[in-house]
Amino acid sequence: MKLDVKACALAAGLIWGLGLFCLTWWIIAFDGSTGEATIIGRLYRGYAITPIGSMIGMVWGFFDGLIGGALFAWLYNRLVVRPGS
Repeated sequence: MKLDVKACALAAGLIWGLGLFCLTWWIIAFDGSTGEATIIGRLYRGYAITPIGSMIGMVWGFFDGLIGGALFAWLYNRLVVRPGS
């Protein structure tokens, strides 16, 4: 069975982007907004534990997940053993 590359990419992008957005707001709710550098902030330019940073992280995360999901589905489709082959 093959994976749909576009669907897998979109799903991964949405999950990663919204996950990073929710994680940021979770941290803001319990620890407050900070401008401190984070590991993710070093990878995603403009990301910080702030309301604006959560939106920037969501956009970066969406595109990062989109590319990662597409690569995963493409690689899976290339490596999967097809019955009768």
